[in-house]
Amino acid sequence: MKKTLKKALSAMISCALAVPCTGILSAYADMTPNPVISRNCPAYSEANPATASAANDEHYFSFWFGTTPDYLAYDLSAVPEEQRKQIMAVWYNTSSYDVIGNYVSRNMEPSDYTIEVNAAEGGAYPTDGWVVVDTVTDNTLSSRQHLVDMKGYNWIRMNISKADGSAGKQTSINFDIHNVSDGVTDSWLFLGDSITAGGMNNCYGTGFATYVNQLDARYFPIQENGGIGGITSKDGKNNIDRWLSTYPGKFVSIAYGTNDAWGNQTGAQNYYDNTKYMIDAIITAGKTPVLPKIPYAAESGVNTYLDDYNAMVDKLYEEYGDKLIKGPDFDKFFRENPDGLSGDGVHPSSEGYDSMRKLWAETMYANVYSADIENPTSSCTPLTMYGDANCDDEINMADAVIIMQSLANPDKYVLSDIGAANADVSGNNDGVTNKDALAIQKYKLGLINELPETQE
Repeated sequence: MKKTLKKALSAMISCALAVPCTGILSAYADMTPNPVISRNCPAYSEANPATASAANDEHYFSFWFGTTPDYLAYDLSAVPEEQRKQIMAVWYNTSSYDVIGNYVSRNMEPSDYTIEVNAAEGGAYPTDGWVVVDTVTDNTLSSRQHLVDMKGYNWIRMNISKADGSAGKQTSINFDIHNVSDGVTDSWLFLGDSITAGGMNNCYGTGFATYVNQLDARYFPIQENGGIGGITSKDGKNNIDRWLSTYPGKFVSIAYGTNDAWGNQTGAQNYYDNTKYMIDAIITAGKTPVLPKIPYAAESGVNTYLDDYNAMVDKLYEEYGDKLIKGPDFDKFFRENPDGLSGDGVHPSSEGYDSMRKLWAETMYANVYSADIENPTSSCTPLTMYGDANCDDEINMADAVIIMQSLANPDKYVLSDIGAANADVSGNNDGVTNKDALAIQKYKLGLINELPETQE
């Protein structure tokens, strides 16, 4: 067994050394990484330079604060040019996604600004030579993405003239620059009601992007939180075309239904019609719709009608087939984990929200990032080969993928008994978990020398 394991390790490391990162993606769905390239790069601001670096550190609970008019500028000259030919500049604020509904909140949100680039050499902030590549006025959204051609430029800045609709007000953002030179494939907008608003902000604990990155270090998704408290699918239908018109990303999740079902406000048929309209709008815009199940609620005003609404979700799954990505089954999750709900029986607790973000990442990793990996049909020999979860006598990324698929969708992806024994490689002897998938990835990249991973 050791001889076989050494041969497999040797073959994998040789491949990892010889093939560029993008060369190993052929086994995956059409997902090219769009990594963050601005992390901890030199950051500059006029009114409050001391907090400029908080805009691009790894902590999304820290922010840059400025007083309009003010700018936030990054020196990207140290980033290899091939990684910044085409970039996505995305900023995040903690306001509600848009100024609709009963719970409008504008909290230092940029409303008038320009995105600008500069060809000056790095090292010293340039006072002139800035070229405007995008202009936004009267913005009402709490985050935006901007596709920018950076060829020939070393600097980028967001120049904000108004916040919350007025000059002289304080503004606050996180600001990331992603490499999209090979296409925009890993960009997400999560639309929904207060459950989305409370769960999908990346500053609350560990965000969707961070959880995806923990599953596969090549990816760090762009993720906008489009949640707005108190709204229904009708509000989503009435605004989806406007939201899509400013969104250059790829995936759009539609997570309405709790308020529709609460007291049967809209009726299940109307929920279906509204959601179908949104799915069609997303597809027409050339983007990919994602639809999760409506979360279970212990509150009787919701759960009395919930089955009728989730039946409409199933109907949409059947009608659209592979044109519609299945999101997490939050109905099943919270029925099985009711302690993840808060005291009102509808909204998740902080722990429940964190579980939602994690389940989002695991489900999308299985259904999107690694969707082209089929469930293995080969059988394992009784001889354990650590890491060979899919029993094909090799150890590679496909083994990490099938582990994540089996965790996210156990009804569809089933490990054999020997495959499960092979998969338990994280060194904890705790059964198959996402830590085992991470250990296999580390092994494949040569970060650890053997499996099971030795735990110090």
